[in-house]
Amino acid sequence: MPADTRTRTNLLHAPELTLPPPFTLVTLREVGDAFAHATSIAAEQGAGTLVYVGRFDLAEFAVVLEPEEPLGKARRAFYAGMSALADALTAHAQPETAIHIDWPDALSINRGLVGGGRLGWPRGTRDDETPSWLVFGAMIRTVSMSGVDPGLHPLSTALEEEGFTDVLASQLVESFARHFMLALDAWQEQGFDAVAKDYLRRLPIEKGVRRDIDDNGDLLLRRVGTVETESKKLAPLLAKPSWLDPQMRGPRL
Repeated sequence: MPADTRTRTNLLHAPELTLPPPFTLVTLREVGDAFAHATSIAAEQGAGTLVYVGRFDLAEFAVVLEPEEPLGKARRAFYAGMSALADALTAHAQPETAIHIDWPDALSINRGLVGGGRLGWPRGTRDDETPSWLVFGAMIRTVSMSGVDPGLHPLSTALEEEGFTDVLASQLVESFARHFMLALDAWQEQGFDAVAKDYLRRLPIEKGVRRDIDDNGDLLLRRVGTVETESKKLAPLLAKPSWLDPQMRGPRL
């Protein structure tokens, strides 16, 4: 058996995830779609359900939430998910590894796209209605399967290419779960500002600009020396993840 095949087999048959309470694991085979499956079972299975796909080339998962706020405010849970995803990567990264969020939904390592997060809710829910569920889903490219020289796609990368050589997809998802619970606890105890602060520090530095997150999740920008505030709308961008290639069913190259 060739070495690369042996490695892939080991990864696909890695031990089942160990998740903290209150998560309940649902595992799909490699051909599954974590986000689609989570949204289809969210109403029945409820909060804490985490759907995981055992893919070799991706860490792919989605988690069900049950918000207690109207959709306009509850949508901010997306920022908690993105912060937890970035924190999970940081926990396994080599020193000096640059991990950034490109607002609102894409994650990059050393300026190369590795994946991102997305958010779903029941179709037709108005911003002033409390949705029965939310689903935060994510994909992180662990290994490049394009077969193309990485130099031909300088704006994309994979964990294997950035020094995450001993990190399994399952370990990354387990780490996300722990960091996500910490983010939600901070939100409950300190208010959403704690989540916003953690998320905003992950954005690339832009000198002379103060950034905040509005109550409805929009990004607020104000340049030093001015009183005008620019607002960037979150909801329309969540409808079409910037990092996702639907045909490849993974992060774009």
